[in-house]
Amino acid sequence: MLPAAHWGRKQEWNEDAMTDFAGLVARAGANDLAWEDPNLPGREIVLRSAVPREVTVATPVLFVHHGVNRNGGDYRDFWLPLVDEADVLVIAPEFPAKGFPGAHWYNYGNRDDGKGHAKPRAEWTYGVPGRVFAALRAAGVTRRRGFGQFGHSAGAQFVHRALSLGFREGVQTAVSANAGTYAMPELAVDFPFGLGATGLDASALAAMLRFRLTVMAGTADVDTKSEHFPKDAAAMAQGGTRYERAHRYIGAARAAAHAAGVQCGWTIIDVPGVGHDGERMSAAAAPILSAALHAAATNE
Repeated sequence: MLPAAHWGRKQEWNEDAMTDFAGLVARAGANDLAWEDPNLPGREIVLRSAVPREVTVATPVLFVHHGVNRNGGDYRDFWLPLVDEADVLVIAPEFPAKGFPGAHWYNYGNRDDGKGHAKPRAEWTYGVPGRVFAALRAAGVTRRRGFGQFGHSAGAQFVHRALSLGFREGVQTAVSANAGTYAMPELAVDFPFGLGATGLDASALAAMLRFRLTVMAGTADVDTKSEHFPKDAAAMAQGGTRYERAHRYIGAARAAAHAAGVQCGWTIIDVPGVGHDGERMSAAAAPILSAALHAAATNE
């Protein structure tokens, strides 16, 4: 880790501008910073970082999204042994259940008040990663123009639904791993299990289908007895296990792309022998995300 003085002199690091975010890159390894999104006042988010030893303002940024237990610290820790080889700066936003209760606020993005009344798009939690990234750029923590996203379980739901609803600006690569349910690329099925009743049209759906989304599925992610495995009728219609649902999601995307006359940019990667395990899925995703982010950096 370079000393702060070296950052300011050699890496064009503006120490005055970065004051609010200095804690995220204070040292190699784990750091934490409490942050309040100006669009969501009174609801504190904890930004947990995993910092590689040789981090610079040119290091690619990857947002890592936790599961239903809101354990951003655990997910950050999964990446601590990975960030040096991957050469990425990981930011894991933790959405505490107190301020962001239930799937409504997290998985489903806070799009309405839970009673069907729409909220302004600016208040959707899907916009948090983009706003954090903009703040990091403004503070001089990064000079990258884009970032990556990785989500596991509920975090995978967060990632793919956000991308589906147009939160793709600046996203250079994304992995959705072991999601419990999906917003299928179908306008005839209402959100959150499809993309109907969202205002999206056929053109917007086609744009999403062209985006390079990677779905990762643990071949052993077939436990149906867990309390966190979605079992309601809409979820079961997508498949009997998370593994099956991932493949149906990709199948639906390919069919929709064919019908729209566009090339499907989505891919699926099976991770052999891995179940619903955020740590092992993170390790499997790290080289894929690293390669994509570094390739994107060369084109900036």
